Amino acid sequence: MGQTPRALQPSMSERHFFGAELRRLREHAGFSQARLGAMIRFSADLVRRIETADRFPSRDFVEACDKALTTGGALMRLLPLLEKNRVNAGKLATAPTGVITLLSTQPAETSGLADMVVRVPFQPGVLDRAALDWLNAAAGPRLSAAGRPGSPDQVREEDLSSAETALAMFRQLDHTHGAGRVHAQVQRYVEGELNRLLANTPVSEAIGRRLYRLAAGFFELCGYQAVDTGAHGLAQRRYLRALRLTQAADDRLYGSYLLAVNIGHLALHCGHPEPALRLALTAVRGSETQVTPAVEAALHAVVARTYARLGRESDCLVHLDIAERQLNRSRTEDEPPWIQYFDPAYLADELAHCFHDLGRPQQTQRHLGDALAALSPTHVRRLAIDTALLASSLAAAGRIDEACAAGRVAVDHAARTTSHRCLERIVEVQADLEPYRCEPEVREFGEYVRSRLPLAAV
Repeated sequence: MGQTPRALQPSMSERHFFGAELRRLREHAGFSQARLGAMIRFSADLVRRIETADRFPSRDFVEACDKALTTGGALMRLLPLLEKNRVNAGKLATAPTGVITLLSTQPAETSGLADMVVRVPFQPGVLDRAALDWLNAAAGPRLSAAGRPGSPDQVREEDLSSAETALAMFRQLDHTHGAGRVHAQVQRYVEGELNRLLANTPVSEAIGRRLYRLAAGFFELCGYQAVDTGAHGLAQRRYLRALRLTQAADDRLYGSYLLAVNIGHLALHCGHPEPALRLALTAVRGSETQVTPAVEAALHAVVARTYARLGRESDCLVHLDIAERQLNRSRTEDEPPWIQYFDPAYLADELAHCFHDLGRPQQTQRHLGDALAALSPTHVRRLAIDTALLASSLAAAGRIDEACAAGRVAVDHAARTTSHRCLERIVEVQADLEPYRCEPEVREFGEYVRSRLPLAAV
């Protein structure tokens, strides 16, 4: 009897992601590890060890696999990311033990320039103008004028496929580890490969649209990671850059999503619900002719969140009802890929946040139960944030034992990430438990935070 293949965790590292992709492509082709090894003239054991992330593949190995599996170069496009991972692994292998511990547990930027970046202020005053410019923008893509038609540095299909694979991998790593462990890698990729693509001429208008849409995706991720490291002013700038790129791609729908879901949520997070409401309503109005059900649901969920923060319960419930009805109409095949995460479980998360802001803990807990039950174990940051919200809701309902138990679970999740947002939520749980600080379980919870997640201790 053959061995059960070792479970892979693609979100753990670039090497794990490569191994998972190789196994997926091999199994799709119907080959065993031995069969693939014979075809590419490498041992079956090497195939196994690369699939399980025990070995880095060589360029010859990757080229041979692409040819045997007829992938169109999909594996070779991952090689530059693997090479960076190999260099970093080599540095760790030769570093003293104390240095390895520091590198593996601390965010890449901890002082100096990083502190300056975090202090860049969020500026709500510029958002109305940005929304108005987006709403009134002329249609049509604006392609780069750099380069010469037919030149070797033109942007082609294979260039975009490689970058799209990298973006998918970075997003998965971000979900699992938080921005503190991933944002430096994303920034290097943007400064190198993505900027190189943007500086060159696309071979066609269709490739140009796809390039600018892809670049918007990278800057959206950069903005989200800036939020996750507490750099809200930087996040605002990155989101606005992504919004301008959607205009260059003539992608009105993605632009409306960025305006409401990203920039609107950021304004809400920074304590500015009125600008957030204007952004979300502008996004709804500006996308009416192109909107799909899932995107419309996401936009109205943000409108509902802003009304909840403003204490306008009846308005909030109206837009939550629209969001639920639209999501029920959605069909995956008719939606753009970037909104397909917005499923009933994600909407349940939005509902829970609305009811928490409205001071209705029973509804908050019910919707959080739905959201948490459907979350993937790899989405550690979301698990931490939602479990912490559950703890806060239980505290608001006076269920202190349960709140502390949920808080411990949230701390365990948060300790697996390097996420500023997770730390903020754990701090909020402690604040919500402050009225019960004399209770033994609350004191024990505080001690647990200090030992398990000292950065969030209050």
